[in-house]
Amino acid sequence: MKFLVLIYGNPESRQVWDGLSDEQKAESMTGYTALNDALAASGELVVSHSLGDPEATKQVVFRNGRPMTTDGPFAEVKEQLAGFYLLDCPSMERALEIVPQIPEAPFSIVEVRPIRDLSSFS
Repeated sequence: MKFLVLIYGNPESRQVWDGLSDEQKAESMTGYTALNDALAASGELVVSHSLGDPEATKQVVFRNGRPMTTDGPFAEVKEQLAGFYLLDCPSMERALEIVPQIPEAPFSIVEVRPIRDLSSFS
């Protein structure tokens, strides 16, 4: 089964990150490197990425059948999607076991969502 693990940050956590030196940032990334290596070795990691700042977001909505593009996130919320893991593991329980290993998990909200299998519709 595939699961999308969504990691949310907020402006305060982004400011802390931006205030770190390059050496401190590199040191904090070792936890992510170790987790990525372990998940790749177990065959559970499909892909993982950190996302750019929400201010760089473009949102596309359709009005009268035509796309309209706006800057930034649509919703005024504290938490913004910061990164994700796409995992292929046997169960939701296993996906939930992985979450505490995410270095940012204690300081953010992490959502685990099953991927819907739509292959029967093709």
